[in-house]
Amino acid sequence: MTRPEAGGGTAGEQSQDHLRLLAHFQGAGYGAVTPPVLQPVEPFLELSGEDIRRRIFVTQDASGSELCLRPEFTIPVCRHHLAHAPKGAPRSADYSYLGPVFRLAGDEPDEFLQAGIESVGRTDTPAADAEVIGLALEGLALLGRSDVAVRLGDMGLVDTLLDALTVPPAAKRRTLRALAMGRSLDTITNGLRTEDPHAGLLAAIQGQDPKGVRAFVEDVLSIAGISRVGGRSAGEIAERFLSKAAAQASGGSGLNPENRAIVERYRAIAGDPDTAAAAVRALAREAGLDHPPLDAALDLFEERTGFMAARGLPVERFRFSGGFARNLDYYTGFIFEGTAPGAKAPLVGGGRYDGLLQHLGSPVPVPAVGCAVWLSRVAADAQNPKDAAHG
Repeated sequence: MTRPEAGGGTAGEQSQDHLRLLAHFQGAGYGAVTPPVLQPVEPFLELSGEDIRRRIFVTQDASGSELCLRPEFTIPVCRHHLAHAPKGAPRSADYSYLGPVFRLAGDEPDEFLQAGIESVGRTDTPAADAEVIGLALEGLALLGRSDVAVRLGDMGLVDTLLDALTVPPAAKRRTLRALAMGRSLDTITNGLRTEDPHAGLLAAIQGQDPKGVRAFVEDVLSIAGISRVGGRSAGEIAERFLSKAAAQASGGSGLNPENRAIVERYRAIAGDPDTAAAAVRALAREAGLDHPPLDAALDLFEERTGFMAARGLPVERFRFSGGFARNLDYYTGFIFEGTAPGAKAPLVGGGRYDGLLQHLGSPVPVPAVGCAVWLSRVAADAQNPKDAAHG
């Protein structure tokens, strides 16, 4: 495995504690990088949804291409990795970072510091997952936060569960999005109504290139002088039409009552990792699911727990939740958050995103896992320890 060279990362607001955190990551072999602040906007919109456009700072270069101020580090670090990788199979490398990110938020500053790590290309998946969460929690302890409540989830587990239930692709996507947004499954219906007023349009765009459909919808609304309809942007309207067209193409099928009941049971599973794994195995057995990929996902889940325990992490205090799903489309497996007692927003969060680098242009799949620490939240909690301890 090659390592990127250390360097970069000197934002004006960095403190000695922040630099100590970066040194902790570098000491574990994660070389520091500083991706450009200006990034192409398209990957963020494609992977995080059009709703992120309302929360990022967008500009244009001289050619008219849309750029944005860096809203997070994972995509920029992965772009950096691909830009410096040899052609063919990209090398493995571990990265750390420390610097400002820019994102509109109602109750937090629009510019804030993040630190984190990204491990790209390692094939020892459960060990890499355990290392990332271990380094994250050790880093928080260096900042004086050893009282973090850890919540675990697994996007790969729920994905293979839906495959085992043979949920149609369109309904599967809508189910995963509902889980990620914490929404009811009531909207995952069993088909379109015959009186749908857009039936002709939906038939016309079935199988069409999604980018072309988005451009078409945006052009039509632009000609009409309309920027938003019912609070939705043109991109969001296009996504809605594409989703409905895909559902129509697959017979309009959604979650049937039996499958929905199983998904709701999975969603309700909670407890320490060992208890949760046993509960998911029991659910699969009771549902009569004979699906080797689901068995493999559970084996990976249990192996990861073993690696975390081997690192000395208190896995018996970690809590898995079947209803926990991070709201970014690129997560494909293990996910986690660490939150201070009484707080709502996490101090650290991350997970596995094995499909991201291929989406960004890698010719082959590249496994990857990482996490980000919200340093402003850590500092805010440190200033209010009484509330954090008793909230």
